[in-house]
Parts: sequence; C-alpha cells; structure tokens
Amino acid sequence: MSVVVQNTQGWILNACSLIDQGYSRCIRFKDNQKSRVECRFKRQCFHILKGYYSASAAVGGGNTDMLQETDKPSKKRKRKHSELNQGEVDALAFHEKIRSVILEGTKSLVDSARSLGYLKEVTDVATEPLPSQECSLAALCEMAKELPPMDEEEQEECVQRLVAEDGCTSHVDLFSRVTESGSGCATVLTLMGEEYVIPACAAFLLSDFTRIQPLVHYGRRFDLIVMDPPWENKSVKRSRRYSFLPSTQLKWLPIPLLASPNCLVVTWVTNRPSHLRFVRDELYPHWGVEVVAEWFWVKVTTSGQFVFPLDSHHKKPYEVLVLGRYRSSVDNSSSSEVSEVPVQDQRLIVSVPSALHSHKPSLSEVLKPYVRAEAKCLELFARSLQPGWTSWGNEVLKFQHTSYFTLTAADDQGDVPKDEATDESRDEPRDSAEFSSAGESSPPRHCPTSVH
Repeated sequence: MSVVVQNTQGWILNACSLIDQGYSRCIRFKDNQKSRVECRFKRQCFHILKGYYSASAAVGGGNTDMLQETDKPSKKRKRKHSELNQGEVDALAFHEKIRSVILEGTKSLVDSARSLGYLKEVTDVATEPLPSQECSLAALCEMAKELPPMDEEEQEECVQRLVAEDGCTSHVDLFSRVTESGSGCATVLTLMGEEYVIPACAAFLLSDFTRIQPLVHYGRRFDLIVMDPPWENKSVKRSRRYSFLPSTQLKWLPIPLLASPNCLVVTWVTNRPSHLRFVRDELYPHWGVEVVAEWFWVKVTTSGQFVFPLDSHHKKPYEVLVLGRYRSSVDNSSSSEVSEVPVQDQRLIVSVPSALHSHKPSLSEVLKPYVRAEAKCLELFARSLQPGWTSWGNEVLKFQHTSYFTLTAADDQGDVPKDEATDESRDEPRDSAEFSSAGESSPPRHCPTSVH
C-alpha cells in the first residue's frame, strides 16, 4: 500500500511501493524476443535503519527518538545568535515558526503508522550494496547541442513513439522529440546501449534548457506541474554531483505556455530561506502563479525516527514544497469548467527517503484531491518517469536504469499478446491523464484504458 496513513496532518507514504505500482505488468524486449518479467525497485535503496548522525551528537531537542522530546546538551558549542549570519538567522526564525507543526504532525502520523505495523523498530540487517550505475545522460545532452536545430516542419513532428512491434528503438531521437511509450504496460528496452524500465503510458524529453522547445511544441497544457530544480548551494558545488542552476534562470521555464488555467504548480525547495523567498516573491509572480500553501516532506528512518535531529544546526529532517495555482491572464472559457479544490496549508508528507541522492518520492497520490479527475501531469527536472505523466530533464531516465530494479521472470511465460506490449493498432488519439475518478492511472493517447 503506497499511502499507509492519511489524516488531517498529512500522509505517510511507502515510497518504494509508489514506484512499484507502475510496474505491475512488465514486458521485456531483448534479443528480438518478448517476455513477461516481474519488476521491483531495489529495496536496499530504502533501508534507512538509522539517522544520518550519531545519537551522542544530538543537539538539545534533537529527538533521537522522535516520540520522546529529549533535552540532551550538545557536545558541540552552540553558536550565539549574534554570531549567525543573516541567512542563518532567517533559517532559525523559519524553523522556530514551523517546528511544532513538524514535531506534532509527524508524531501523530508515525503513531498511526506504527499501530498498523509500519515503521516498526528493526534490528540491523545485512543488505545488498546500493546501485552505482554511472549516469552519462547529462553529458549526452551536452553533446546533443551540437546537432542542428529542427526546422519548422520538423517541429510539427515533435512527438515519436517509443516501442515498435519488434521492440526496436534504434530509430528513436531522445534529445529533440517528446517520446511517448507505445505500451499499455511497463516495458524493458535498450536505449543508447543501456537497458531502461519505462512505465506504462509515460512520455518524456531528454534535454536541458536549450532543447526544451519540443515540450512546448508538444501541444499540451498541463493541470499539474511538479518541479525539483537543481538549486545552487555549497555542498553541490563541492561534491559536483550534478550541475546546479542559478535561481534567476528558472524564470526561463515556459510555465505560462505549459500550464492550463488553475494548474497546480508544486516546487521542491531547499531549507535555504533565500530560495524559499525567491519562489514565493519572484518566481511564482513572474509566471502568474499564486502561492496557496507550503507543505513539508519529513524524512524518517524505517523505525520512525527523524533522519536528522529536528533542531540540528547542520541539516534538517524536512524539506519544503511550495504549492501555487496558475492564474491565466488570458480569458479562457475552459477555466470556468475547472473545479478548483482548496489546498490545505502546512500538510506533512512523511516517508523513508531513498538513499539515492536527489531521489524524491512521487507526489501523485497526495495531489489527487487537488486536480481534476483526468489531469494531465508534468514533472520538470525529473530523474525518473511516472505512469501517465510527461517528464523533462537532462537525466530524465536516470532512475529508470535496470541497475535500480530487480527483474525476475514472471511465472506465466506464455505468448505475449501484441496489444499488451504495443498499441500500434489504435489510430485514434487519446488524452494523457494521470488521475481517473477511480483513482487509477489513465493513459495518454494511443494507450489502452486498462493500465494496471
């Protein structure tokens, strides 16, 4: 079950289960053969048994056991308020403002989860090492900049199908066209010499800012846009794990060309106050997006403890999401047909985080109530795909690599029906939709209706 608990404070998510539900049916194309496989995201990526700190180093109110608020003195000298720079003062003020919301809400949710047998105390167990696949997608995007730009006629053909009847993908141009999965179930395919798992009815564009135009020419207006920008910070500069983006360049994103009236826009923000102010006061107003709520993603261990002490001066066990509604300045008759559900403020999303860097949980389940039943959904700066969603980024396939999955042969290895692996027989287009009224994924055009 992907949503373990839901109450007035928020949700507890099983992030690994959220991924797996997109691969309940999977077809593998290999050596000109099609076979059924069972596909699950590797469990060791979510085995966070202990917090990322030593219990003896917890600061006052650090809550090494989050059900008991302790008052242990810090062994590290606590800096005086006068020694903090302005950014640190702002961060402290923001933390004090939301501290009780995080502490009390998380305790309520974790208690409920434990009563259901989730987030239990576990002993250390030996696990397999984490996947360590080297991702060269960003470098390939850089190389793709040398390709000649598409002319107007080519721009009209900015969409391509991924799966041919024989599973051949050698003709696919991932860098200058939006690629749609042609399958009503998940598929395992070879792309650029590597195997990737593609969820049902997903669409994606592998590019950076300089090649984002095919997404605009795609011709879709989205009802939900989620983005996780590569925020600039000192640790990223030191580690060079990924290229960061100056905040002001985010204004170049063509949100007004991608958003439908009243589109829900959700942005992951670091705990740096300047980033939060930028989103609320500059970025959203620049796009015509009205801020409606702030939510918090709270990261806990498999036993329900904060992954960092709540009052740590180094890192916090939560991140912020800013939610807003796109208010189109153009009179659009369709806007009156959209029933807008108010978004509650200060909700919590509690989950065990992935041990993989910058691997966020899917928000599809918690955002369902706030978008229409057949919403078209887009993720920007994505590093993975979701069933029925469109995704864009220069590492959009990173966590789809088979090294992150466990693939086993399915029990029923009969002939794979043609219309299960591909959907080439359909000529009429379909609208992309993630959310149906029944809460299941609804497919994009050319996809059969029974996805799961």
